[in-house]
Amino acid sequence: MRGHFRTLLRHVAYPILLAALVATAIAALHLRWDLGRVSQLFLVSTIAYFTLLERLIPYEREWAPSAREWGWYGVYFVLTTTGGALAQLPVATIVGRAAPRHPALPLWAEIPLALLLGSLVNYLIHRWCHTSPRLWRLHGVHHVPDKVNVGNNGVNHLLDVVLTQGMVQCSLALAGFSTASVFVIGLFVVTQGYFVHANIDVRIGPLNHVLAGPEQHRLHHSVDLSEAGHYGSELSVWDHAFGSFTWRPGRRPVAVGLRNPAGFPRTGEVVASHLQAWRRPARPDSSPTGPAGVSRPAP
Repeated sequence: MRGHFRTLLRHVAYPILLAALVATAIAALHLRWDLGRVSQLFLVSTIAYFTLLERLIPYEREWAPSAREWGWYGVYFVLTTTGGALAQLPVATIVGRAAPRHPALPLWAEIPLALLLGSLVNYLIHRWCHTSPRLWRLHGVHHVPDKVNVGNNGVNHLLDVVLTQGMVQCSLALAGFSTASVFVIGLFVVTQGYFVHANIDVRIGPLNHVLAGPEQHRLHHSVDLSEAGHYGSELSVWDHAFGSFTWRPGRRPVAVGLRNPAGFPRTGEVVASHLQAWRRPARPDSSPTGPAGVSRPAP
């Protein structure tokens, strides 16, 4: 009976989350709820949902966070969300001024276009962070853990989060998308961000060629550059378009983390992790290829 339940859960876990996202977005816009508060509550609910699933249908039991790791993950989460919110104040001002009051397209048409643009901008910035030595000092903090789970999705350098979120939000607003569409895409980004990092035994099959999933993102964290790639956290279509798609059914990372762990402080060294960005730039060490015309860093 328990085995049947887990099998069912593996198939319905992701659809349930997407259904909850759609219901939340519709209710918030129709009932005119505070969109900022809705986003915060949805974030907390998403983390709780995946934390439960990691206990019910884990992908790799050894990747379960210890109590000490949960403590450090919590510190990073508070620092990232609090500092990120403060740093995003000017971005929010730009978004509020740039977003049109009367969009040219209806919301149902805006959302897929906004998703394509937002995911493209996120893909390009993410890939840039893996090929630029200076930006890698920021983004590499996220790749320090030698496991992938819902908790360490929040292990980030503060400036890495501010850069990515700010560029995506501003690009959507400057392109003329409405505040409502930016809100909906924001919910989807939160959902996907924690979904791709979740240590859950869920497979989405052919959808991997359209949507990003945990099967792909574990490869992104691989120490083997030949199977890394997968810079898209929302859609996988850009990985196909730019040649960074390496997933195939059943492919598992040889190991996750950094090729050179000594290049960064450990996750528990929160202050050192944030200050090390101003050291001499290190070579990116988890990117199989750079942008067009840029060769792979030497091992």
